[in-house]
Amino acid sequence: MTFDDVTQRLRDFAAARAWEPYHTPKNLVMALSGEVGELTSLFQWLTPEESDAWRADPTLEANVLDEIADVTLYLLQLADRLGVDLAAAAHAKIDRNEKRFPA
Repeated sequence: MTFDDVTQRLRDFAAARAWEPYHTPKNLVMALSGEVGELTSLFQWLTPEESDAWRADPTLEANVLDEIADVTLYLLQLADRLGVDLAAAAHAKIDRNEKRFPA
C-alpha cells in the first residue's frame, strides 16, 4: 500500500461521514499538532534508555504506533488538502539541508 492509497482511503472515509467541510488547513494543522502532542507525552518523562526500549512495554508500543499513525494520517490529509507532494517537499528539504550542512 502506498501513501496515495492511504490518502484515497482517507478521502473516502471523510466523504462517507461528510467531514470534508471540517478538513480545512487550519483544522488539520490543529489536529496534527494535537496528535504530535499526544506522541510527545508518551516519551516526555522517559530516560533516553527507556525511550530507546519503547517496544519492550506492550502498552507503550501500542500507544506509540497509534499516535504515529494519527500524525501520519493528519499530515497526509493536510498535504492532500493543500496539494503538496510530500515526497517532493521532503526531497527538496533534504537538498537544502545538504547545502546548509555539508558533510
